Amino acid sequence: MKRITVLLVDDHRLMMEAWAIVLGQNKQFKVVGQAADFAQAIELVETHHPDIVLTDINMSPQDGFVLTEKILEISPESGVIGVSMHNIPLYAKKMLRIGGKGYVTKNSSKDELVTAILEVYEGNIYICKEIKDILANDQLDDNNEMMKLYSLTEKELDIIACVKQGMSSREIAELKDVTLKTVEVHRYNILKKLGLPNTAALVSYIQSKGL
Repeated sequence: MKRITVLLVDDHRLMMEAWAIVLGQNKQFKVVGQAADFAQAIELVETHHPDIVLTDINMSPQDGFVLTEKILEISPESGVIGVSMHNIPLYAKKMLRIGGKGYVTKNSSKDELVTAILEVYEGNIYICKEIKDILANDQLDDNNEMMKLYSLTEKELDIIACVKQGMSSREIAELKDVTLKTVEVHRYNILKKLGLPNTAALVSYIQSKGL
């Protein structure tokens, strides 16, 4: 029986080694490499074209989202599963939007990790139970709040990322090569969609939602 080849990517070696131990105990899997950074991960993808890439989302300087996009350019047949310490549905949504096939958190059990890999290998999408439960609760308790977040466009999310870094509208305009008026319109629309009065409230909101 063909063993499913898996590449592990995480800048925390203890976590990566723990994954390797879990998967090494299952004869269905073959760990073909472990990468601690972007360059090493790309090199291993080019060499092995693994069936599955299990990558941490919260790496630096290039995060797991950037890595996922590059992996899929090189090896589009690889199924990429994002792993994060954060149980933020927006992260899972973004992972799927850029072509990833799964999302689990570091709170997920080893059994769920195995299930995620098997599901993605079979061509399915897998989102861990923790994220699904949050989505279900949000839909029941605060569906309006989630709809506000989902209403944000990609450009508005880019503006929010800049605001989080403390950038002014002028700095954002220079970075994005757009007019100052364009940035101000985006900021106005963000505040309106989220029902916030000013930038200070937006910064607080960003921190509370983990955007």
